[in-house]
Amino acid sequence: MNSNQTKRNRKSIGPGLPFSFWYVLVAIGFLLVIQNVLFARPFEQLPYSDFKASVRQDRIEDVQISAHTIRGTLRPSTGEKSPPLRFMTVRVDDPDLVQELEAHNVKYTGQYDSEVVKTLLSWIVPLVFLFILWGFLSRRLGPGQGVMNFGKSRARIYAERETGVTFADVAGVDEAKEELQEIIDFLRYPQKYAALGGRIPKGVLLVGPPGTGKTLLARAVAGEASVPFFSLSGSDFVEMFVGVGAARVRDLFKQAQEKAPCIVFIDELDAVGKARGINPIQQNDEREQTLNQLLAEMDGFDPRKGVIILGATNRPEILDPALLRAGRFDRQVVVGRPDLQGRLHILKLHSKKVRLGTDADLQIIAARTPGMVGSDLANVINEAALLAARYGKDSVTMFELTKLVNGHLKKG
Repeated sequence: MNSNQTKRNRKSIGPGLPFSFWYVLVAIGFLLVIQNVLFARPFEQLPYSDFKASVRQDRIEDVQISAHTIRGTLRPSTGEKSPPLRFMTVRVDDPDLVQELEAHNVKYTGQYDSEVVKTLLSWIVPLVFLFILWGFLSRRLGPGQGVMNFGKSRARIYAERETGVTFADVAGVDEAKEELQEIIDFLRYPQKYAALGGRIPKGVLLVGPPGTGKTLLARAVAGEASVPFFSLSGSDFVEMFVGVGAARVRDLFKQAQEKAPCIVFIDELDAVGKARGINPIQQNDEREQTLNQLLAEMDGFDPRKGVIILGATNRPEILDPALLRAGRFDRQVVVGRPDLQGRLHILKLHSKKVRLGTDADLQIIAARTPGMVGSDLANVINEAALLAARYGKDSVTMFELTKLVNGHLKKG
């Protein structure tokens, strides 16, 4: 089993783009454009004395008089070919202004300045734009990454077609697959167990050395049962802010019960489930609060809804005893190192996409690799293919496979 295949990149349901500071710069630039284009004053400032002088020179065509300003059109001076100029001046207390405008045949009108409309245009419109931008960024960032989403679970939901893994993709752990078959059967036919009053285990703990395929096995269970698959690591719960981990646990189980029947897979369970009170000097209140919330949630949900908790760890001895009691992680499934036939099946599985030479004997390679786990064997096949390509060969021969195995044995 290949750890690279096990930890392959997975697509979440919501669209996701990494946050970029350029988003903020673009938003600020857009707001400046709005202020300059929509709310700028396309008028030339004119002193009131020059305005009165222009009236006397018959250069004013028309004016709009408001409570505080006077706007109008100024003709060019005699001999100038420039177009008329739009001007604005501050209105002063001048009781003779109207008579003077009439004396020089200037068209004048009154204008009412609406401060409410001006405020709406200059402040509320940009604020609405900022809220729209905030919502867009929150959707692009995805759950658990926004500023206001510290308490949201980072679990990602995968449908069966997205996991793309079944028991046919898992080799070398036949005993573990047989033990997990009952979980698959319950998720497919829950009414069969409910009719007899049986209670399916709430949680199953996958125990084994690194690289044996615990994560791949959990995804295969979801693929076989065709149910949603929540996947996250134990370290995803713990943050520097106290209480965030507990909130994420509550959010995770809430999502899981809404999607039931489903599988919740917590990889590296020891990151959050380490036994309490082992080292009283180095206490971690946030981790213990998260663990307490996990224990409470596992006690609180109804297993008949079809929510199965799968955990994986390679250090079961440090887990808190409260996690391993009946009613929580009821069963432990050992995912051990493969035997000779298991290693042969793993080699065959990972060599399907590799062009092997006629002299490549996987039976010999399996016999010479005792103690290797699935990820090691997958790496042997992959590195042999790379080595053959480096030598300019058109297939992987026994020479490359033997060289890789000998190098691994020397390191061991």
